[in-house]
Formats: sequence, C-alpha cells, structure tokens
Amino acid sequence: MSEVPPGRKIWLVAGEDSGDQLGAKLMRGLAALSDRPIRFGGVGGEAMAAEGFTSLFPIDDVAVMGYLPVAARLRTLLRRIRQTVRDVVEARPDVLVIIDSPGFTHAVASRVRKRMPGLPIVDYVSPSVWAWRPWRAARMRPFIDHVLALLPFEPDAHRRLGGPACTYVGHPLIERLDDLRPDADEAVARMALPPTLVILPGSRRSEIERLMPVFGATLSGLTRQFGPIEAVLPAVTRHRALIERLAGSWGTPVRLVHGEAAKHAAFRRARAALAASGTVTLELALAGVPMVVAYKVSRIEEAVARRLIQVPTIVLPNLILGQNAMPEFIQADCTASNLAEALGPLLSGGAARDVQVEALSRIDGLMRLTDGDEPSRKAARIVLGATRAA
Repeated sequence: MSEVPPGRKIWLVAGEDSGDQLGAKLMRGLAALSDRPIRFGGVGGEAMAAEGFTSLFPIDDVAVMGYLPVAARLRTLLRRIRQTVRDVVEARPDVLVIIDSPGFTHAVASRVRKRMPGLPIVDYVSPSVWAWRPWRAARMRPFIDHVLALLPFEPDAHRRLGGPACTYVGHPLIERLDDLRPDADEAVARMALPPTLVILPGSRRSEIERLMPVFGATLSGLTRQFGPIEAVLPAVTRHRALIERLAGSWGTPVRLVHGEAAKHAAFRRARAALAASGTVTLELALAGVPMVVAYKVSRIEEAVARRLIQVPTIVLPNLILGQNAMPEFIQADCTASNLAEALGPLLSGGAARDVQVEALSRIDGLMRLTDGDEPSRKAARIVLGATRAA
C-alpha cells in the first residue's frame, strides 16, 4: 500500500480588495492542481473567505494607500505586520505567497525571511518598479524568490533593473472575457439613447472622497450639453454608505449597482466610462469601453510622485498598448470641464471614439498567454513548484 503524501500548508497574505480577488482565484487553481490536500492561512478578504479561507484579521485594517492615510494608521499597520509575521513563523508553511499591496506585504516578507531564511516566498503582482522607484526591484531580491507578473512587459523590467526572477502569468481578467464582452443585444444597447455612462470613482475611501464631487459635476455638465444620460455607478460594498451619501448631493440622477455581476453588466452596455486610474481601467479596456481616466492625491503625495514617476502615463491599458490612447486628467487637470470635454466625443461618436475603439481591440491579444494556459492556473503551478514539500 503506497504512503499517502502529507498535506501542504500555503500561507497567503493580501492587503486589499484586488489582492483578495487574486488570492481567491489562486486558491481555486492550487486546489485543482495539487496532488494532496492544502491548508491555507494568512490574511485575506471576502473573496478568499468564500473559498474557505479564514483571515487572521479583517483586511480593511491594512487596506490603506497614500502617505497621509498610512501615517494616520501607522500604529495599526505595524501591529498587523508583527501579528502576520508571528503567524507565518508559528505555522511554518511550505510557501508564503504575498499578494500585491507592497507597503504591507513586503514588510511582512522581509521580516519573515530574516526569521525563516529557507521559506520560499512568492510575490503575486509586481510592484510598479517600471513606473517609479525602480531601485525597489533590486531591493526585493533578498526576500523574494519569484515574482508573478500580471502585465506582459514586467519580466523585462525586472531583468533590466536587477530584480528577482519574474514570470508573466497573465492577468486573471483575461479569464473573464465572456463576462466583460457584450452580446449582440448589448452591443446594440451601447449605441442606443440615452447613452449609458459608467462612473467608477475608485475602491479606496480617499479616492472616492476626492473624485466623487468632480465626477458629479462632470455628469451635470454632460447632461446640460447632451441631454439625458443613463449614469451607472458600481459601488464598492464596504464604502456603500459613503458613495450613497456623496451621490445624493449630485444634481443629476445616478443609478448605483452592487456586486461584480452588476458591474460587468453595466460595462457591457456602456457607451463610455469615467474612471479612477487603477485595475478597473483594464477591465474597461477588455470590455471595449472607451474611457476618460482621472486621479487626485494629496499635495504632499503629488510633490513626491512628480519626482519619482518615470512613465508617460499612469493608465494601464496605455502602458500595455505603448500608446496614450485613453486620455488622463491628473491633479489640477482633473476638473469637471476637462473631463466633460473629453467624454463628449466618446458619447457622441467620431474620430476620438474610433481611435479608442481600435486601440482597445488590441488589448486582449497583447495580454493572452502564448501557451494558452489560464493565469490563475499558471500562477498556481509556479507556487506549487516553489513549495518546500513539492
């Protein structure tokens, strides 16, 4: 009788919603490919919990971004870092996978490496070393063994900058093209009247508070110019009350929807989108929705960013295309008049819209894996190959 191999222990540490979504998909991939049971632990959110994950503490405790929000919650963050490190060391997993949120997850990984030098550590999502603070790539090498990249140009960036081994595993969004692409009826609805404008003010509280007033004024300006607009705002669940309150102050009606299915349904019917810079711009691109992108941070963050950012655009689809096809309005340029002026041609049609539609049609081809694998399964194979018990 053959001996049953022992189970695996895989610890996952995510720091915000996007990482939680990646972690859930990775868990499914790992469970499907592993030849033995897996025990998971670490830090995650609602999506990972739906896969049977029990988080060490609520992910909202560490889901902060920006110098001022981090400074305001520094004591909590440091306590959660120590708690996570202690949990990993006590559990002695076969591999540690940190997922995005480098401010939190890298602090955990570097401390774990000092206490457990032999533990394999995989970083799922490369920090934006190609955009700003490029020296971070080389600084990752002492505590990161392998980076799983979501964007096709990132492995070259790590090689150029002296970072850890890096493999493009593909973005999980390309597994969801059927959810994002309109059917025949929805394609017709995109061009129907009144036009549907999807509004996406971000997933973080600071983003929502800064962008909602500007986006509301933009919508009012557009309705004065074009007449009725079907405005749809997919609201982040944990900030639902805040979004409802801010949207209630708009002078123009907007329909709030909740959940991934409702968001993607809105994308499939949208004529255009007004979005905060972030992963959602990639979702819109794969859905073929022309967009205008906006972003605002504090003045302190702006001063630091202007010195450090080294790319000509912060819009992910633009970076993948190597072309600034989607207009972006940052900081002082993020005004209602600028946004409305750029959105107008996308709603009415013409050359500006045609340029975006053509560019967006190339996105999924640039992002597909050449071996035909699925991103979450390719990531799972690398993680399983790194486990000490493999």
